[in-house]
Amino acid sequence: MKKTQAWFGLLATATLALTACSSKADDDSGSGGGDLKSDAGVTDDEIRLGVLTDTSGVFKAIGLNLTQGNELWADHINAEGGICGREIVLDVKDHGYKPDNAISLYDQTKDSVVGFMQILGSPIIAAVKGKLDTDQIMSVIATQSTINLDVDELIMIGTGYDSEMINAMSWATEQGTIPEGGKIAHIYVDSEYGQNGLMGSQYYAEQNDLEVIPVPVSATDTDMTTTMTKIKAQDVDAIALTTTPAGTASIAVQNVAQGMNLPLLGSNPTFAPTILSDPSVVSALKHLTVFLGGEPYAGDSDLSKEIQENFAEKYPDEEPGYGVPSGYLEALAWQAILEKGCENGDMTREGLLEARLGLTEVDAQGLSDDMDLSDPGAPPVRSTYAFEIDPDTPGGEKIIDGPFTSDEAKDYKFPHQQN
Repeated sequence: MKKTQAWFGLLATATLALTACSSKADDDSGSGGGDLKSDAGVTDDEIRLGVLTDTSGVFKAIGLNLTQGNELWADHINAEGGICGREIVLDVKDHGYKPDNAISLYDQTKDSVVGFMQILGSPIIAAVKGKLDTDQIMSVIATQSTINLDVDELIMIGTGYDSEMINAMSWATEQGTIPEGGKIAHIYVDSEYGQNGLMGSQYYAEQNDLEVIPVPVSATDTDMTTTMTKIKAQDVDAIALTTTPAGTASIAVQNVAQGMNLPLLGSNPTFAPTILSDPSVVSALKHLTVFLGGEPYAGDSDLSKEIQENFAEKYPDEEPGYGVPSGYLEALAWQAILEKGCENGDMTREGLLEARLGLTEVDAQGLSDDMDLSDPGAPPVRSTYAFEIDPDTPGGEKIIDGPFTSDEAKDYKFPHQQN
């Protein structure tokens, strides 16, 4: 990767002094009570992080839940005294899943934050990652497209859409859903999101002598009747999905209506609880299994149960989904980085990048496997959970397996992996 080694040279020559200001760290912060180097977004009283999300576009349900997870974490941390004696402040803006909006909102926000707690959407990341690189601002990306991990400032939680799909197909093979020498149609949104999922299904197929039929669609496609009619003529054994929730709903209904009744293997954004309002969709979703690198809303870990209680109290009228624990997991990654920066006495943007690159085992507190943040070109875990859709479970998803990592996922090399 083009920048990682260069960062350490820059840090060693103390160029931080050109941009850093100094503020006193708390004696209990881990920095020994000395001067804390800081620049944008860190003052004596607060640490400000940006959130560029979707609360009005095609992934609005997920975006809202992710942000609620971020906010629940911030509430908890601030109640405990903050980080480095400073309150966490989130600056939340809605881009509506429109790259032009995101660019404008990024420009409005960048000078007042130390980094971004969350930037949602593969096409959004593609639009702003050059700016993040130039401005040297770290961001957790609320997308699992590993295609985007060519910039050191980006942090992913969970695993990639590619490794999700590798694990999904391996699991389906073990379940007997995909036969030896079988044929799979992969319906995917033709963006960094869907293309990355397709990379995974194609890799698994190459390793196991299967055939994958790529079926590109648009993120705005909500009527999949024609698409499913064409797939029916292909005589496939299963359908992989890297689609929007609305697209998934139509696919599931047509899967039943056209008498196909095929297994559906979904990347994590293919489902949102909002599609459970239609009884015909609910019935058709019995064929869908969703795969994600972290726990769903109704997870089994102690932290998941605590999140559920706090969500119900803070958002009593809101619909929960897997985005809530995922948003909390984003925050745990940032928490580890900020605490390490505080310990090092350096919470400048450059100092926090150095802190991040040294974190090889971040405690995910049961929301996923522990996270290795040290390789900017790879996601922090390779494992995946399998969920079935259950409208009686809070969040609509119930764990049926995981976390597990297939042999193929262990051996897979991500597009920008360094280590």
